[in-house]
Amino acid sequence: MIADPVCSSMQPATIAQALAAANRLIDPVDARLLLEYVLHVYHVYLLTHPEHQLTEQQAANFSQLIQERAKGLPVAYLTGERPFYDLTFHVTNAVLIPRPETELLVEWALQLIPADRPERILDLGTGSGAIAITLAKHRPRSYVVAVDLSPDAITVARQNAKTLNVTNLEFVTGNWFDELSREKFDLIVSNPPYVAEHDPHLQQGDLRFEPEIALSAGNDGLACIDHIIAAAPGYLAANGWLLLEHGYDQAEACRRLLQQADFNNICSKPDLAGIMRVSGGQLNFSVLSLCSVPGATMKDA
Repeated sequence: MIADPVCSSMQPATIAQALAAANRLIDPVDARLLLEYVLHVYHVYLLTHPEHQLTEQQAANFSQLIQERAKGLPVAYLTGERPFYDLTFHVTNAVLIPRPETELLVEWALQLIPADRPERILDLGTGSGAIAITLAKHRPRSYVVAVDLSPDAITVARQNAKTLNVTNLEFVTGNWFDELSREKFDLIVSNPPYVAEHDPHLQQGDLRFEPEIALSAGNDGLACIDHIIAAAPGYLAANGWLLLEHGYDQAEACRRLLQQADFNNICSKPDLAGIMRVSGGQLNFSVLSLCSVPGATMKDA
């Protein structure tokens, strides 16, 4: 039985029928993901068992999820999970939903982290912990510190680390570098807020339901990026790297800010869509002796 989202009557439904009904209201990919979640099966099962009959409870659950998705709620928040890189993370509306383009940041970071020796890594604005936990999982000899301003986000990240059995990391509740004293890191990574405050995209799609504090940053979207780049030299070891995800049109501005902060080997890398999505640079160690730890906060930035 399935509750047709258009009416309240219950009707018999197979997998094929349930998907056909759902596809009239939401994107077919979203419908498939929600049905996989309800039935606890993989995509191949839906393809090979179209005649499988849903139970009344499964039908009711699927119908409810379809109705919520039709209102715009993100699939990841409805299912409470999101695949990222080669792991699956628990997500709530307290954190940004991990996205495929952020995997580029992880890939570049892994190229810079030797597998055979311990490195210290800092993830700023960790959210669900997707970046920090993935790096810690793939580089077990290294140690990762993950920072987020939101206590609720830190709770989600800690839960993910426990579920995924990752122990070579710690979580810090704080505003960017404020709680880190004068620690030094070999690599700093961040997917900070980078959408302009009044960007119309904030009122579209999944972004409407995600935490604004994790999305928008100043009139041009560069406030947090600017702050991180300016402060990072005080927390990087000699030859340390800083990698940042940014908006589709912010690569040039990021490279300019990195240059102004005396970074070397500055470059940007494209995501699978060909958009310059991540920029980074290596600390010019001639400025190490001149570095101080800026006391600016996100508000100041």
